[in-house]
Amino acid sequence: MSADPDHTDAPHRLLQLYDDALPVVYGYFVRRCGDRATAEDLTSETFLAAMDAARRPQPPPIAVPWLLGVARHKLADHYRRRASRPTVTVAEVPEKEPSDEWDVELDRIVAESVLSRLPEAQRTVLALRYMDDCSVPECAELIGRTVHATEALLVRARRAFRAHYPDREGGLS
Repeated sequence: MSADPDHTDAPHRLLQLYDDALPVVYGYFVRRCGDRATAEDLTSETFLAAMDAARRPQPPPIAVPWLLGVARHKLADHYRRRASRPTVTVAEVPEKEPSDEWDVELDRIVAESVLSRLPEAQRTVLALRYMDDCSVPECAELIGRTVHATEALLVRARRAFRAHYPDREGGLS
């Protein structure tokens, strides 16, 4: 009886995909962590988990979207591990300048700053839902809550985000 070709080829497919997938996976983490060291660690964890999965008797389909799914789980695990640790503000809210090409970048910085002030659970669920485009049931699975509890958490998180987000005149909403 010969070895299953999918089983023996999966690690090789992952190695062939590595050069193309590395910047995608790393970029995914950099946009969500804001910290290069954490993004590098999570990228390594993702590829190690992918290689473990590729060596299984029934390996998953090795592709970039699958790797991003692994990355999403690694990010959720990271947020869960950090839940008991104190958080540090990522950036201060910049003063609003007259409208120009920097508006989009400034909005991103302000949003990251507001997110950094929210409790870990709210920050995590907002990132999963709106940055990763996870459905509410997917968010619930990733953070270990029921769908109903996740919906309630999203309502509270959106309310808290709006309360901390500055309006056009620089005051809070």
